[in-house]
Amino acid sequence: MTNFALPTIGFVAGSLALTAATAQAACPIQLAVYGEAKSGAEIDFTPAGSSATITNSFRMILDNNVVLDGIAMWTEGSAARPHGSLMYKCPTGDVTGEELAACTVWEGVIYSADEKGSVGLLPAEGADAPKSLILPDLGPSLEMSAAYGPAGFSKVPWDIFVLKGCQE
Repeated sequence: MTNFALPTIGFVAGSLALTAATAQAACPIQLAVYGEAKSGAEIDFTPAGSSATITNSFRMILDNNVVLDGIAMWTEGSAARPHGSLMYKCPTGDVTGEELAACTVWEGVIYSADEKGSVGLLPAEGADAPKSLILPDLGPSLEMSAAYGPAGFSKVPWDIFVLKGCQE
């Protein structure tokens, strides 16, 4: 009688180890999904496409299926930073600066933090997704927006979102 159990167990264990290693592999920022524990809000990044100015594109999903559109554009100069904006129900097409300002519900620098707590800036597409994102003063800005209230979302997110997965 031949014993095939041991090689089979070894194969399964090896396959599981490979799957675990693949799951822990780096996720590019343009496919990253982040979550905020208090409100359940999520940030889903998407490829920015061929824009010359937008370095990151994402959306924030809040409760009651409220979706905010987000972009990040790096400022120029010696203190270059990823300037992020979240917009709610912006008009499409040829939009004026005034119309864009009216539908923008949050603006600011987007920071990142790694496993050791070192703070950096949101990376551009192609880089590995950081462990967490920090959007300073996000909650107070959203609470003052047209997206908040009886016809919008009700759970205000905090400023820190943690990496929870990678889109396929």
